[in-house]
Order: sequence, then C-alpha cells, then structure tokens
Amino acid sequence: MTTVFKTPSELLDSVGKQLGESEWLEIDQQRINLFADATGDHQWIHVDPEKAKDGPFGACIAHGYLTLSLVNLFLPQIVDVQGISMGVNVGCGKIRFPSPVKVGSKIRGSGELVEAEEMKGGVQAVIRVTVEIEGSDKPACVVDTISRYFPE
Repeated sequence: MTTVFKTPSELLDSVGKQLGESEWLEIDQQRINLFADATGDHQWIHVDPEKAKDGPFGACIAHGYLTLSLVNLFLPQIVDVQGISMGVNVGCGKIRFPSPVKVGSKIRGSGELVEAEEMKGGVQAVIRVTVEIEGSDKPACVVDTISRYFPE
C-alpha cells in the first residue's frame, strides 16, 4: 500500500515512519540479459545458466546494480508525495547488497522515511528502501535514496 503525503511539508513530521511495500516482482533471465546488454556486463554468473548451475549460487543471479535500479520502480509504489511541481532524484547515500537475487526469485521494496529537512524551495527526504527477497531473511539491497520535492 502506498503512503500518501498531501504536501512535501508533511514529510517533515514523519521521520521514522514505515512507508509500506511495493508489489512483488519476479526476476527472470530475460530481465537479467537485457540489463547485461544495456551495461555490457555479461559475466557468466549473470548470463550463462549452464555454467552458473555449477557456480557458488547454483543459478544465475541478478546484477547488484539491476537490483538497485529497480528501486526506481518500487519507490512510486511505496510513497506518493502530492502537491508538488516536481520531484528530483538527488542520488543515493549508503548502498549495500547483503544477498544475491537468484533468477526466478521475487523481490519487492519496503520503505522508511529516515530524514526530511527543509531546503531552499522545498523538502529533501531520505527514504531507505530495503529490497526484500521472498522467503529470505536477508535483503538483496538496502539503499538510502535522496529526493527533493518542490511544492506547487
């Protein structure tokens, strides 16, 4: 379920709030291969199912940066800041990849608002997105996203 803020200033009083989760997304070999083509990273652990069967994970795994890039898909499912003229992705703080995502796994993002502060013309928010792997105790990725929201 998406957490809705009617204005950017509502973020200021919500630090520490759990924001909910995105939908589950299955990571298939086609998505991994397309990411490999887009980035030029064709390491066998990602794109060679036969060789990967005998590798350390027993199957192909998604690129860590593929998992990270999907945070952009998950964030609008987790949080909706309304009453804005625009939102700007400023970047990321700390990024970690505690566990690999095997092909065929399902992942989703869950969010927590860890910081919010007024800045010139708007509000800057840090949302920690934890990319969970269905059935696993360890997340695939934990990233502090930084966004700026400018009111209408």
